[in-house]
Amino acid sequence: MKRICLAFTFLISCTVIIAQNGNFIIIATEHTNLVYATGSNQHLYQLYFGKKQDDAGVYKTIKSSREALLTAGTDNQFEPAIRMVHNDGNPSLELQYVSHNTTQQDNNVTNTDIVLKDPVYPVEVTLHFTAYYREDIIKTWTEIRHREKKAVPITHFASSLLHADADSYWLTQFHGDWAKEVNMEESKLTSGIKIIDSKLGSRTNFYQSPFFFLSLGQPATETSGDLIAGTLAWTGNFRFLFETDNRNTLRIISGINPYASEYYLEPNQSFNTPAFIFTYSGNGKGQASRNLHRWARNYAVLDGTQPRLTLLNNWEATHTAFDETKLVELFDGASRLGLDMFLLDDGWFGNKYPRDNDKQGLGDWQEDKRKLPNGIGYLVKEAEKKNIRFGIWLEPEMVNPKSELYEKHPDWILKLPNRPESYARNQLVLDLTNPVVQDFVFDIVNDMMVKNPGIAYIKWDCNRAMTNPYSAYLKDKQSHLFIEYTRGFYKVMEKLRAKYPHLPIMLCSGGGGRTDYGALKYFTEFWPSDNTDGLERVFIQWGYSNFFPANTIAAHITSWGKQSLKFRTDVAMMDKMGYDIKVNSFTEPEMQFSKDAVATYNKIKNIIWQGDLYRLISPYDENRAVLMYVDTTKNKTILFNYILNMRYKEKFAPVLLQGLDPQKKYRVKEINLFPGTSSVNAAHDKVFTGQYLMTVGLDLAAGKIVPATSNVFEITAEQ
Repeated sequence: MKRICLAFTFLISCTVIIAQNGNFIIIATEHTNLVYATGSNQHLYQLYFGKKQDDAGVYKTIKSSREALLTAGTDNQFEPAIRMVHNDGNPSLELQYVSHNTTQQDNNVTNTDIVLKDPVYPVEVTLHFTAYYREDIIKTWTEIRHREKKAVPITHFASSLLHADADSYWLTQFHGDWAKEVNMEESKLTSGIKIIDSKLGSRTNFYQSPFFFLSLGQPATETSGDLIAGTLAWTGNFRFLFETDNRNTLRIISGINPYASEYYLEPNQSFNTPAFIFTYSGNGKGQASRNLHRWARNYAVLDGTQPRLTLLNNWEATHTAFDETKLVELFDGASRLGLDMFLLDDGWFGNKYPRDNDKQGLGDWQEDKRKLPNGIGYLVKEAEKKNIRFGIWLEPEMVNPKSELYEKHPDWILKLPNRPESYARNQLVLDLTNPVVQDFVFDIVNDMMVKNPGIAYIKWDCNRAMTNPYSAYLKDKQSHLFIEYTRGFYKVMEKLRAKYPHLPIMLCSGGGGRTDYGALKYFTEFWPSDNTDGLERVFIQWGYSNFFPANTIAAHITSWGKQSLKFRTDVAMMDKMGYDIKVNSFTEPEMQFSKDAVATYNKIKNIIWQGDLYRLISPYDENRAVLMYVDTTKNKTILFNYILNMRYKEKFAPVLLQGLDPQKKYRVKEINLFPGTSSVNAAHDKVFTGQYLMTVGLDLAAGKIVPATSNVFEITAEQ
């Protein structure tokens, strides 16, 4: 055997020669190709993934032994992507190419299906690919079927297997905890296996986030370097496995975490894995993020190109201690600020066990007659009188043991037999594998909407992971629990969206517990963290910006943190701004500033929500953070500058802008200033060419630099 090394992009093919029989499959986007071919053994091999080559014929010169879907039980010596045990006890699987089909969905979207079959056993596996041409995004998932006489246990069921070859591999992962979500950490992969996964069941992204950057050869920057960005569209247990082998080649296996999830697939039924979404960038992390943002707004997030509501939440002002008179008084704050909506948070329900704290009432979704004697409908009408809309908080998947629901239906709760119940936030998880429970959860929302059609928004919370993983409904198929719970959640949302296709719903899970594209097709936004300290939020929102567009990242102005109201407002402005604060405690200058800020945000929010994001200075690199949004015409830009903690006499270099038209002239204006103040920046109200702004830059640290200060600049092309 002879080894050949071909290096004409980031992906170096340095492998054993095999014969090609003519089947040559290209999954293409505008700038990327993923290429497969079959060998003389009829197995399917990945030839290439990277920058599109001008001459497609060059792919025919690549020889590869990188099998597209590694199976278990045959000659594969590494982690399998798929494993099953046949009815006769044979634990092996061999997959041979049968056919492929490519169809054009429209002028941007192409679907490719590759069918593989075992030559001995009646097992068929189809690799599905959807390529989004302009966005440079590929979505892939796996479909498994068989025609054996009895159910077949599947122990590994990856959505995707990608191969890469480089001198070194650098993984950027995102991890954290409550109130310290999505910390970015980059490390070099060494020989062996690195796993990022979750086993939490419901609130799955609590510690590890289901997305990553994988840099090839050297760590990528925002503007340079070859990398793959990947994420899984699944609201349950996930796993990313990175295996560097004896030849220093890398395999990336993505999908549902197989932990405690052996699945018994019945004959003639399909097991469809969740989609793995990925993009290649030869121009660093920033380009990968912009690819994902454009794709998400157009294809992945509910109403991703439509307006959002700017709201005032009552939680910080009242917690659960309120009545309808107090709530109606709070409506004035939303109205005075010029907001769209008032959101009523936790504490409005329960009669036998009133929800006065988090120890009781969860699951009993009737209005508390003490607090709301006239019901939700009265609040909806009173809000409308103030020219605002009304939204409400729910946590439909959860229950307190001290509740009427628990007393009536103890069999609806996930709990272990012969073990004491384990609580988190004094609650348990309902069994969404049970269709009756799915109907109950649907009815919670549907009954409320039928009774109160004026409700304009729902905050859907989920505040605990599964630590009692046992379903009375599943009986002898407990290994299906983690998978079927997530599927049950999706069934509820499918049913709700069929009836209420455009009702805005926030995906909330105690902050950061659910942050994935599997759920976001049903939701308009997500709650990134309960930590709303302005300084901390710079890091948290920065982390999420790598994979999610600004209009999905809810950012509320609260009383958390010691920073000024302006700083906290400027931080919230860079995503989907809202308020959760005692408005009636504002001073007159603070009230005027906030009213002006809402008006300003309404003028610029479409650029932030729909524009291209450029992260210019990372808070991980300097004691400041700078980012900008550019509209599609390159005529309007909004730039955010945050000074964080800093050393004595620390100096900051000018910031080079990105994404502008070098030939256009731009006027720079600082906006969102506090009443009675004016800009001290030397660039304010000056005109510069795009070329100057991108090569010489702006001095954003002019004058006296003070920690925890911020600026917002509107940069407009001169006509």
